[in-house]
Amino acid sequence: MSHPRGELSLRTLAMPADTNPNGDIFGGWLLSQMDIAGGLTGKERCRAPVATVAIESMCFHHPVAVGEVICCYAEIVKVGRTSMRIRIEVWSQGIQYGTERKKVTEGIFTYVAIDKNGSPIPVDREES
Repeated sequence: MSHPRGELSLRTLAMPADTNPNGDIFGGWLLSQMDIAGGLTGKERCRAPVATVAIESMCFHHPVAVGEVICCYAEIVKVGRTSMRIRIEVWSQGIQYGTERKKVTEGIFTYVAIDKNGSPIPVDREES
């Protein structure tokens, strides 16, 4: 079995309100959980608010069912002057206790560090 890359950033439960017409968890809900996880990781890294500016190489591997626990793992893969590229993987644990976890989706998100006015600021800056 492979293992998640990065650090655990977010863990939550897939609920019935998060389903699509097929009864699986809606991909947009998974995407929003990934964005939250990446935002938390970015904010922690630069000690400032961040804004999502791009999502690339998104891939859905498996559907997620209601009642599964999803875990978002985030890994910073590149830091620029004001931006960070963060790889995010979502792994799910099946409804039955002891079910093997599996990677259900992954993508790379780009975040920009921002000030209180929403303007970009350096990720690595002197504290004042």
